[in-house]
Amino acid sequence: MRVIGLMSGTSADGVDAAVVEWPPGDAARPFRLLAQREEPFPAELQQRIHTLAAGRCAPGAALRELAALDIELGERFAAAAVAVARQADVPLDSVAAIASHGQTVAHHPELRATLQIGDPSLIAERTGVTTVADFRPRDLAAGGEGAPLAPFFHFTAFADAAENRAALNLGGIANVTWLPAGALPADVIAFDVGPANALLDGVVQLATGGAERMDAGGRRARRGAVDSALLLELLDDDFLRAPPPKSTGRERYGTAEAEALLARWRDRPLDDLVATLLAFSAEAVGHACREHLGGAGPIARLLVGGGGARNPELIAALRTAVPGAIVEPFDACGVPAGAAEAMAFALLGRNALLGLPNHLPRTTGAAAERVLGEIVPGRRGLRFGG
Repeated sequence: MRVIGLMSGTSADGVDAAVVEWPPGDAARPFRLLAQREEPFPAELQQRIHTLAAGRCAPGAALRELAALDIELGERFAAAAVAVARQADVPLDSVAAIASHGQTVAHHPELRATLQIGDPSLIAERTGVTTVADFRPRDLAAGGEGAPLAPFFHFTAFADAAENRAALNLGGIANVTWLPAGALPADVIAFDVGPANALLDGVVQLATGGAERMDAGGRRARRGAVDSALLLELLDDDFLRAPPPKSTGRERYGTAEAEALLARWRDRPLDDLVATLLAFSAEAVGHACREHLGGAGPIARLLVGGGGARNPELIAALRTAVPGAIVEPFDACGVPAGAAEAMAFALLGRNALLGLPNHLPRTTGAAAERVLGEIVPGRRGLRFGG
């Protein structure tokens, strides 16, 4: 079964798309990645998404902007699906489904509420392919956090019979999945750790007036010096101390927090603040691994994906924060780091079509297994082949 997965994360910097071929029946292995691509968002669109998520729209304009972005992002997701199918030389009529995570603009598990936009009906209309979307609300309705959902794929792709592993995704928010040797699904622990790139990107964008969208290659962090006092203050964080299951987003680590940090920093070197925030991201992971993972021995291998996997300074900091673990990208296990989340949602979409559970209740806090996702039939109705 061929499924296209689409993912736009907390950073809202673009759509990751992947075409994955899954085996028939209940088994998810062996799977085969046929193609992957990234479709970046223009800076102006990224800023609109962040403004909406931060509640900064002009008075009376929020609902209109929400509706407008729902359609614009749906168009971009549809275009990404068409492009990645073309890249794979796969006709769209041979694709069983498109599975779209959408763009999160609000996530409030304390209210049992979450909102992802990027209209799936528009994706189905533009492509003709059955589209699965809105995965998170069903988990929330079942008493879970609605996140993280990628651990369902991490277990499928990375669990090992003989080695304790952790899979770490470094998007805007970091999330980690504990995969003890020989793990069964009920043994997996996963949760959002805290910010990975959200604050780093935020302060760089604000301080440069949008001229820089991130600390590319960790160059600013490499030049900067960590402010120990600020680092200790950042680590004194109720969210970091809270036990899993837990999830977070830009509501906590977004524009308002980045603005507050810059206001306090005043005329001090930006590179020092960036270095401190990078250290915070890495040490938050170290804290999570020490306090909330384990029970079957130390982590032997820390597999890293997401945009942060391309930051050598962050990878070096993780080696210090998680001593004794081999730190390497998802690629070492056959999953390109930049494609992992799109592949994860391809798996969730495939299971939704087959009526199979597609999350790990222990990692989200849901009462029991559910089939997540709402299905918009394609032009030929529901199709399960391909």
